[in-house]
Amino acid sequence: MQTINELLDAVLPEGKLVTATLSQPRRKDSEMYSKVAVKPMLLKNELHYQLAYHYEKKVTHDNLTPTEARAKISALLENELRQALFCTLEADYQVLISKKGKTGVLKKPPTKKEAPNLSHNRKKTYVLDEGHPVPFLVELGVMNDKGRVLAAKYDKFRQINRFLEMVRDILPALPKERKLTIVDFGCGKSYLTFALYHYLAVQEGFELNVVGLDLKADVIEHCESLARTLDYDGLHFRIGDIADYDEFDAVDMVITLHACDTATDAALEKAVRWGASAILSVPCCQHELFSQVQNDTLEPLLSHGILKERFSALATDAIRAKLLDIVGYKTQLLEFIDMEHTPKNILIRAVKSDGADTEALWREYEAFRHFLGAKPYLENALRDRLPSTTAV
Repeated sequence: MQTINELLDAVLPEGKLVTATLSQPRRKDSEMYSKVAVKPMLLKNELHYQLAYHYEKKVTHDNLTPTEARAKISALLENELRQALFCTLEADYQVLISKKGKTGVLKKPPTKKEAPNLSHNRKKTYVLDEGHPVPFLVELGVMNDKGRVLAAKYDKFRQINRFLEMVRDILPALPKERKLTIVDFGCGKSYLTFALYHYLAVQEGFELNVVGLDLKADVIEHCESLARTLDYDGLHFRIGDIADYDEFDAVDMVITLHACDTATDAALEKAVRWGASAILSVPCCQHELFSQVQNDTLEPLLSHGILKERFSALATDAIRAKLLDIVGYKTQLLEFIDMEHTPKNILIRAVKSDGADTEALWREYEAFRHFLGAKPYLENALRDRLPSTTAV
């Protein structure tokens, strides 16, 4: 192999590259990245190459087609970096560029024995791999800079991965041909907001406009600063509440995690009226039905406060799920995290769907609501979208 471009032409379009590292910056600059790591990956079932730029305190990424990657790597070695190692199953190729611009390509026996795994899910249980530093997890104190998950944060790491697994399952429901708009109501410290952005934008290659909304000004200020530090250009944070938020006319995905009582219902109503393709909601503090539910047959259960509270919470989420089905979604109730960590562990996942028997669903819903003697907030909020227009 005589030139860099011949090497790139041989290994990139053909998918032979296992990994590559570009290093030795030509200039000393604190703002300059120290190395660029290259690995193949599949985005929407097509071969791409991810270039990870390692700075002193952050890592940024480009996901490029083979043609784009060839042009970018060639430019980096021509203008920015003086050394590279390209590893394939057939051989390793070391590129050395002198200060005077003379280039040498040395062929060596291969160090890689296995073909690259193009999936980002090398571990079945985790979308984000332990042992590989993820910038937002490092900044949030979940990982150290070597990619090791801190013992005190391992539950949070598992929760993040569980959430991303649930997102991964609904990727086919999201539009592919345009930028996605996502709103996270009550984002709080935004572990999952950052995780969602990293997964969809960095790992899956979606173009995003993500907004995290919360009432706490100090939390929003911190999250906005971190998003800028990470160069997450499509992620922004706003101060505000669910009821008054009207920045968009349409939204592709709505997330609401642990919004208290009927704040969850307000967020679900927003999602429906925006025509969201997907909704992910973890309700909290379902007090509404506790004071409403009345049924003589259920008296042995309802006479015990703790049982009535738990039953009311489950019934509330069942009502929400059925109402979402009626207005055009396919809804699932999933275990979000283990019960040992919190009893608020149910996630409502709804994906826009067609073809449901709305009248049959409505009859089932009415029978259940009548049995409980309930007057649900969400039914009243969505009454113009339901078969019956009578407010309850």
